[in-house]
Amino acid sequence: MRAPALEDAVTSPLWWDRLDRGAERPSLTDEVAADVVIVGAGFSGLWTAHHLSLLAPDRRIVVVERETVGFGASGRNGGWAVGELAGPLDRYAALGGHDAAVAQWRAAMDTVAEIGEVIAAEGIECDWAHGGNIRVARTRPQADRQAAEVDEMRELGFGSDVIRLLDADEARRHLDATDVRSGIFFAPCASLQPALLARGLADAVERRGVVIHERTEATSITDGGVETRHGAVTAPVVVRATEAYTRDLPGARRDLLPVYSLMVATEPLDSDLIASIGLDGRPTFADDRRIVTYGQRTADDRIAFGSQGVPYLFGSEISPDNETDLGAHLRVHDVLVEMLPQLAGVPITHRWGGVLGIPRNWLPSVHFDASSGSGRLGGYVGEGGAAAHLAGRTMAELIAGEITPRTALPWVGAASRRWEPEPLRWLGVRGGRRIFAAADAVEERTDRPARITDRIARILRGD
Repeated sequence: MRAPALEDAVTSPLWWDRLDRGAERPSLTDEVAADVVIVGAGFSGLWTAHHLSLLAPDRRIVVVERETVGFGASGRNGGWAVGELAGPLDRYAALGGHDAAVAQWRAAMDTVAEIGEVIAAEGIECDWAHGGNIRVARTRPQADRQAAEVDEMRELGFGSDVIRLLDADEARRHLDATDVRSGIFFAPCASLQPALLARGLADAVERRGVVIHERTEATSITDGGVETRHGAVTAPVVVRATEAYTRDLPGARRDLLPVYSLMVATEPLDSDLIASIGLDGRPTFADDRRIVTYGQRTADDRIAFGSQGVPYLFGSEISPDNETDLGAHLRVHDVLVEMLPQLAGVPITHRWGGVLGIPRNWLPSVHFDASSGSGRLGGYVGEGGAAAHLAGRTMAELIAGEITPRTALPWVGAASRRWEPEPLRWLGVRGGRRIFAAADAVEERTDRPARITDRIARILRGD
């Protein structure tokens, strides 16, 4: 079932409606010197600048951005700040041991409340609601995986204040979706208006003396500086915070895989319709299929919902046309209405998309080489709303020479090999996506786990 006139929806992010898009920061026009130059004014770059400006207020920090603050994933995402990281615990344990992996998870959970504290301290208006996350299981295999997940978290020492299993009735009280078998409530998660957070962070760092240049494309990043189309910034410390757009930098096309995720947003819902859905306290929501879904109830009572709608493009291509693909948005809408049939006739006012960055090992990381002054961070696999804060704070501490529990986390310095050359990359990524989708379809049809297809997909992902 499809909402009427989806093709008439605005094709820019809902979040951009409340921005003053005419007030841009000046481009770089000359050669300037700085102590630190950061490439990218998304969450990673801005959180790095924020924490470094507090740790080392005398350092001159310059941020260069090809478009405008929050133009990429930071201003297009689902508006989640969730206290988890891509990849299973054992992947982090392989990097630094079991205790370090648990510390990594705890740090990711703690960072959600820390973001809220910064928002309050800086007076950033971004519709922050620390309401947790509700994930519903809608097949028996999904329910079994949820039960196993909660058991594992208990063994690791995480109590019901962090995560708890819900029976079907309680899960439906949180989110009255179809075919609910069980649910998980995960407390370290908040919903927010991401573009407003990005702009608020930019304003906050500028008040501390950080300089941001928009419409300033980096053409070369080297030890000691950044060349742009409008000038250059020389600095002993250079941080790359370019996420999926890393593919545009010389020699970096295979570092991170750009993958599209698309979203739709309804018109504001009346009180009766909202009551029929739930989401009291504005928790974020999803179901537990393998092809990721994510949604939130916005501050003005819309439902903003996303999923993967456009497959990976050959050669790691990024094309604005794919952000507004009507057929892909119709598929996303179909998934939403399948979950929440109450929304079948509700108009969609906005539809948009963007790219997220995936490293070959599917684990985000933070790197800083003090000898060369070179840093990079990111690869959040779509979970950067909170992880970028933890990464940026860690990067700032590494640059400042601080030794903290964060600088000892196993993702610091974690190496990932590059993605395969084409056509192997295209074949592997497309094949893995189809197998995950097939596994979801098998489980929905049979109510039994799709073990063989799941195993093949994990091999393709390198699990």
